Amino acid sequence: MHMLLAQPVVWQDAPFIVLPIPEHRMRPVRLALLLAFAGFTSFAGAQDASPAAAAPAAERPATQFPYTPGLDVNSMDRNADPCVDFYQYACGGWMKNNPIPADQARWSVYGKLALDNRRYLWGILEDLSKRTEGRTPNQQKIGDYFGACMDEKAIEARGAAPLAPYFDQIAALGSNRDLPRVLARLKLALNDPGLFFGFTSGQDFADSSRVIAFASAGGIGLPDRDAYFKTDAKSKDVRAKYVAHIARTFTLLGDAPAVAQRNAARVMQMETALAKASLSAVQKRDPYKLFHKVDAKGLQALTPGFDWHAYLDETGQADLASFNVTEPAFFKAFGTMLKKNDVAATRTYLRWQVARSMSPVLASQFDNEHFDFFSKTLRGVQQQQPRWKRCVGLVDHQLGEALGQEFVSRAFSPELKEKSLHMTRQIEEAMKKDIDELDWMSAETKQQAQTKLAAIVNKIGYPDKWRDYAAYDVKPGDFAGNVERGNRFDMQRQLAKIGKPLDRSEWGMTPPTVNAYFDPQMNDINFPAGVLQPPLFDPKMDDAPNYGNTGGTIGHELTHAFDDEGRQFDANGNLKDWWTKKDAKAFEERAQCIVDQYAQYTVVDDIKINSKLTLGEDVADLGGLILGWMAWQTEMASMPQKAQQPLRDGLTPEQRFFVGYAQWACENDRPENLRVSAMTDPHSPGRYRVNGLVVNMPQFQQAFQCKAGQPMVKEKRCRVW
Repeated sequence: MHMLLAQPVVWQDAPFIVLPIPEHRMRPVRLALLLAFAGFTSFAGAQDASPAAAAPAAERPATQFPYTPGLDVNSMDRNADPCVDFYQYACGGWMKNNPIPADQARWSVYGKLALDNRRYLWGILEDLSKRTEGRTPNQQKIGDYFGACMDEKAIEARGAAPLAPYFDQIAALGSNRDLPRVLARLKLALNDPGLFFGFTSGQDFADSSRVIAFASAGGIGLPDRDAYFKTDAKSKDVRAKYVAHIARTFTLLGDAPAVAQRNAARVMQMETALAKASLSAVQKRDPYKLFHKVDAKGLQALTPGFDWHAYLDETGQADLASFNVTEPAFFKAFGTMLKKNDVAATRTYLRWQVARSMSPVLASQFDNEHFDFFSKTLRGVQQQQPRWKRCVGLVDHQLGEALGQEFVSRAFSPELKEKSLHMTRQIEEAMKKDIDELDWMSAETKQQAQTKLAAIVNKIGYPDKWRDYAAYDVKPGDFAGNVERGNRFDMQRQLAKIGKPLDRSEWGMTPPTVNAYFDPQMNDINFPAGVLQPPLFDPKMDDAPNYGNTGGTIGHELTHAFDDEGRQFDANGNLKDWWTKKDAKAFEERAQCIVDQYAQYTVVDDIKINSKLTLGEDVADLGGLILGWMAWQTEMASMPQKAQQPLRDGLTPEQRFFVGYAQWACENDRPENLRVSAMTDPHSPGRYRVNGLVVNMPQFQQAFQCKAGQPMVKEKRCRVW
C-alpha cells in the first residue's frame, strides 16, 4: 500500500489497501465507513457473542493462531495449465473451498489471516473486559472499551439519545454565520470529514520536517465523487437508493415522511455540489494538484462567508498561520453553498451527516438501516458481522497501540523480527543493484535514487515508542461516550502536532494489522506484526514461497518510493523534482506500458480497470516481485545446499517461488463490491495482480516452460524497475 494524500477510505481485507490513517495523506476515518465496509460492517441488533461450546471455531476466541502453510497445495488447481491461467492454477482450489462469508463483501487469504488475528485479540479482550483487578491502565482501557461495546442491552436502551447533544447544537444555529464554531465542536466529537470538509495535520510537502494544518475536500456520503455523476443504470439505481436511505434515516429521527423526502433531496443536492467541486481519485494521485499552501488570509479568502478564525479558535488552534488547502476549488464551492443555502438547509445537512456517522453506535433501527445501504446495497454483504468482530475492530481503531502491545508480546518474537529485517535488507540490496543496472536512467538520476533508497527507514513489527493514551478516558458501560472521547483524543492529538517537531517514529498502522505501507514523506516502509504471520510469512516453510510472498511485498513497498507518485519525493520526503527530463520521460514511457496492459482487464460486467488509478500499485507489484526474485537468488547463491533442493509437492523451487507469491492474492469478491472498488480502490483485482505480473517475467516462463503464444507469455513485456 502506498500511503499518500487524501484517498477515499476503503476498509477491506486485501493487502496494501488504503487504511484509515488520520493524517493529511488520507481522510480521517469515518466511524460509519469503518463499520460499513468489508471486515467492519455496521453494528447489528442483538446477537449472542458468548463462546458457546458448540459454536464453530471461527466463532470462538482463539488461544493460539491456526497454522496455514505459506504454500498450500490444497489451494491449487492442478487441472489448470499455469501457462494459460496461472492465477487459477495457484488459487483455483482456494476459490472453490472458500466461498465469501455472508458477513463479508469479499474474502481473501489476507481476510482469513485478519480473522485469525481478530479471534486471537478477541480472547485477550474478553479476558480483560471481565477482570477488575490486576490490569495496567492500558489493559483497563481496552478491556472496558470492549466490554461497553459488547453490551447490546445498554446500547439498545439508550436508543438515539447519543445524538441529542449534537442535534441541540445544530438546532441552535441561528444563521450560517454561526456555523464555524458549531462545526468545530462537531468535528472534535466525530472526527469525520463528512461534515463538509476534512481538517487535520500533515507534513508540509515542501519541507517534510514541518507539520502544518491541512484542509481537504469532504462532505459526501457515497464512496467516491464519481458515484454522483456516472450515468449507467446501476449507478443511477444506487443514487436513488441512497436518497431513499437518507429519507428513512430522517424518518427514524422523527421527521414526517414527506418532510424526510424533501430533506433527503436537499442533502443529495448539497453533496452533489460538493462532489462536483472535488478532484477525482486519479487527479488526487498527482501530489502537485494537492499542494496549495496559504496563510490565514489566503484561507479566509476562499470562503468569505465562513469565519475560519472562529473555527480554529473553537478547536484550540486560533494562532495557526500556515495551511495546505488540498483542493481550493472545493472550498470556493463550499463558500458559495453557504451563501446560496439558508440556515435550514445547513441544519438538515448536518443532521444527516451526524446521524450517518453515529448510526453504528446507536440502537438497532439506526444500525440496521445503515447496514442495509452501506454494506448490503453498496457492497453486496448479506448479513452483519457478529458483534465481537466489530468490537475488536473498533478497539484496534481507537486504542490500536494499547491492543498492539498485547498482540506483540504474544505473537511476534524477536527472532521473527530479525528474520523479517534480514529479508528486508536483502530486498534493499537487490534494489540497489537493480538501480545500478538500469539502462534507461542516467548516472545523475541514479545517484539521487540511491540516496533516497539508502535513506529509507525500515519499521518492522511495532513502534519503538508506544502511544500514550493517558488523556483518553474510557468508561465502563458508555460505548457511545467512549467512541466520542476516542474521536476527540485522536483529533486533538493530530492538531497538537502542528508547529511541533516531526515525530518520525510514529506509525500509521497498528501492530495487529494485516497490511503494510510505504510513506513517501516519512520515506519509510512499515510492516506491522500482523502481516508477518503464516501463511504470509511462514518460518516453517522453505525459502522460495517466503521470498515470493513476503519478499515480493517488501519489494512492493520499496518500489512505491519510485512509482509514479513516490518518485516525486526526494530522500528527505520533500515534494521535489530530482529527475532529469530525459529520465522522467523514460519512466513515463515504461509506466505507460503498464497503463495500457491493465486497461484491457475487466473488473466486473463491462467495467475495465481504471489503470491510471491503479498505476502505482501495478508498478509496485511488478517491481516488488522482481526484487523478491533477485533477493531469493542471492540467498540461494549464499547457501548452495539450498539451491539443490528436490521437488516438493511436485514443484521445483522456482515454481514454488511463484506459487508462493500468487497465493497471497487468492480471493473471491462480490460483484457489487467490485463495482465500488473499480471506482475507489487503487489496486487491481487479485487475478491481475498475479497474471498481470507473470506475463512480464521471463523467469516465470522458464520456471513453467511456457511457450510463445500462450496467455501467460507476453510478446512485449513491461518493466519499470
